[in-house]
Amino acid sequence: MNKKYIGYLFEIAWILPSIAIPIAILVAVIITAFVAGVGVPGDGGQINPAAIAQTAPFDQPGVRELAPGRYEVAVVAQVFQFMPGEIRVPRGAEVTFVVTSRDVIHGFKINKTPVNVMVIPGQISRVTTTFDEPGEYLLVCHEYCGTGHHVMAGKVIVE
Repeated sequence: MNKKYIGYLFEIAWILPSIAIPIAILVAVIITAFVAGVGVPGDGGQINPAAIAQTAPFDQPGVRELAPGRYEVAVVAQVFQFMPGEIRVPRGAEVTFVVTSRDVIHGFKINKTPVNVMVIPGQISRVTTTFDEPGEYLLVCHEYCGTGHHVMAGKVIVE
């Protein structure tokens, strides 16, 4: 083989991955966004973090039935707990979580579901899911929020 041909092969060996890798990343983003249903939370507006206790629906955190099979859960994240810490919803119901933070940035992730949002003080986030399987789902903070971050957890009980 001549040196020119070998140089050409080495060029091809670098060009193909440099094209294939961005295409693979684009495919992964498309699959995540459309097939797995992962997306950004809906913007629920703004709130004064100092006035959470006086602002509906966060003045009474918990589950509210909006219509048959439709529920809204108001959740307040604060160092190092979720209020309420235990959420009970019926199986098959469409549940919208309305979440805000009282103090610092927190995470709101319900294991085994696509619910995964960052909770920012002053920002109201909305995320909707349906629980098809009964059981207990772990609710965790996935953003480091201080020295007690590792104990910030709750649970969603699907009955």
